[in-house]
Amino acid sequence: MTMTSPAPSVPPAPGQRLPFLDWVRVGAFALLILYHVGMFYVSWDWHVKSRHAGFAIEPLMLLSNPWRLSLLFLISGVATRFMADRMGPGALAGSRLPRLGIPLLVVMAVLVVPQPYYEVVEKINYADGYWAFWGRYLSFDQSFCRGDDCLTLPTWNHMWFVAYLLVYTLILALMLKLGAGRWLVRLGEAGWTRTWAVLVLPILALALLRIFLIERFPVTHNLTWDWYNHAVSFSMFLLGYGCARNVALFDGLAARRRLLLSIGLAAWAFYAWYGWTYWQDGSPEPAYALRLVSRAAYAIEQWAMILAVLGFARQHFNRSTPLLRYLSVGVFPFYIIHQTLIVVVGHHLTPLNLPVAAESLLLIATTVAGCFATYELARRVKLLGPLLGVR
Repeated sequence: MTMTSPAPSVPPAPGQRLPFLDWVRVGAFALLILYHVGMFYVSWDWHVKSRHAGFAIEPLMLLSNPWRLSLLFLISGVATRFMADRMGPGALAGSRLPRLGIPLLVVMAVLVVPQPYYEVVEKINYADGYWAFWGRYLSFDQSFCRGDDCLTLPTWNHMWFVAYLLVYTLILALMLKLGAGRWLVRLGEAGWTRTWAVLVLPILALALLRIFLIERFPVTHNLTWDWYNHAVSFSMFLLGYGCARNVALFDGLAARRRLLLSIGLAAWAFYAWYGWTYWQDGSPEPAYALRLVSRAAYAIEQWAMILAVLGFARQHFNRSTPLLRYLSVGVFPFYIIHQTLIVVVGHHLTPLNLPVAAESLLLIATTVAGCFATYELARRVKLLGPLLGVR
């Protein structure tokens, strides 16, 4: 069975963007902000915690957990392809190094600092104040520990995505310089109009990676020892680069979007049940076979939901608007500032003992307002633009 196109399509011209992919990028970053708000309310370890934290929304968090970052790396690969089509490998590396590297360094030195500060305030009752902590942060102090759990300072926290994306882009530029670009394009175009190839092969690869690597290399965001994460994220980045101009693939996903969504939701239902049953304190130890099935379900949800998102976006959001053009530039400063806002605001909301609905809505509203304020500031102050990811 083939994934037929609903209408004849041609690849975009060099430099021409596909609006639905920009909508996916904006939506993925918006989802990430909501996910990190959710981290304030779940039982999983995070920087700061609400007094309302518990298990209630964890199944909902697992609805996006397997695929949200993989989708971002895939879309980043697509965007890199459109840039690479307009410039050589050296120019690509030269443009991305300051574009990603400068904000990364600035955020690590300044804007990330409140996150570990409020973490040590809440977890080890640190009481020497913010400025004393910042001095110790910049001096690479490694003494903030809770038992064997010690903070590594300085840290990039949520900016790990930017660091990884920069490294992946530089590796890709080297690959392009060595002539590997045409092989990536062939991989992204050959055979991908067949349903079984689009759906089954990536699921099989993702499941094998999770089965054999996740226990030995759990996700740590440590650049030099995060091999499961690299295997998945770099593969998605390269796949996005290769598939960026395969319009027949995207049209086929649009035609199969409901089927793909159904597969993804079914896998999520099993994975959420597994997490609810075996991840809580005092839960029984799952059988090894069941752990393998859960990892396969993770991979199925991961890939089917990515394809479903692309299919629905292709079908319903394939038009550029002034709002899209505004947000397409804004998502990077949004990403830069959002987690610090959540941590700071969340920490100061907790003592107010607000009902969970009021607290969470206030946290979301304040974070979104802070993101827009940061973006507008970066647009209007030329010195801040490059530091906050605004060209």
